Amino acid sequence: MKLGLQIPDFTWAGNPAQLGSTLATVARTADDAGFEHIMLMDHFFQIRSVGPSEHEMLEAYTALGFLAAHTSRVRLGTLVTGVHYRYPGLLAKTVTTLDVLSGGRAWLGIGAGWNEEESRGLGVPFPPVAERFEQLEEALQICLQMWAGDEKPYDGKLFHLDRPLNSPQALTKPHPPIMIGGGGEKKTLRLVARYAQACNLFSSPELGRKLDVLREHCEREGRDYDEIEKTAYYSFDVGTDGENTAKTIDELGRLSEQGIQTAIGQVVGVSSISPLEVIGNEVIPAVASFGS
Repeated sequence: MKLGLQIPDFTWAGNPAQLGSTLATVARTADDAGFEHIMLMDHFFQIRSVGPSEHEMLEAYTALGFLAAHTSRVRLGTLVTGVHYRYPGLLAKTVTTLDVLSGGRAWLGIGAGWNEEESRGLGVPFPPVAERFEQLEEALQICLQMWAGDEKPYDGKLFHLDRPLNSPQALTKPHPPIMIGGGGEKKTLRLVARYAQACNLFSSPELGRKLDVLREHCEREGRDYDEIEKTAYYSFDVGTDGENTAKTIDELGRLSEQGIQTAIGQVVGVSSISPLEVIGNEVIPAVASFGS
């Protein structure tokens, strides 16, 4: 089993003057500790489940470029980009840029999006959910076409590209892995089966059923279920002094038994650095054999 760090909150001591230096230290520590991923939320306002809208929130892809310069091995991406935030051709260019400048470490995390408050607040169009799913499928098609070097016009229902040129091309071959976030059984998991290299689900009582549904979609799409990396969101809370380490390892073991290969989520107290070190020293070695 692999672990990934997601950073959903930047309201740390010393903000905003110390935010950059703290984030750099967090990233270097996670990289050295053996985390597989560092991922950021793609939000512009803080989300209600984490804190008030007014709390600090960095623009994700600018921050990922910063993280690329302060790390050497972790995979970098969003968990996950709302499809309506960026035109698909520009999103492909953005992720390609991250991939090139990080030496081939970018992932495209993407989903249908949901946060109407920040969209309305910043003047970003927020279509109905059915249209956002149509956008999502066309965006996936456009990104894959651009990463394949196919410059012929794309003429979809919602997006029209005269020449989807992508130069330079991504270093990751055949393309940066696509991770689709969400557990919608009719649309989201069907898109995972059709287009993605990874899914991201919540570690909830419904997890087993979601994986069964994904397997059914794979069968209908003629896709090998085992090709898709199964990831789940998990909040790491090892305690101030590591007192919850054994509990964390047990919980990750149960996720692995359900079929989850990578747990990605926030680390409680991440800005104090010590929880990252505990995870690197004790949790990552303990879970490395899970699922093998």
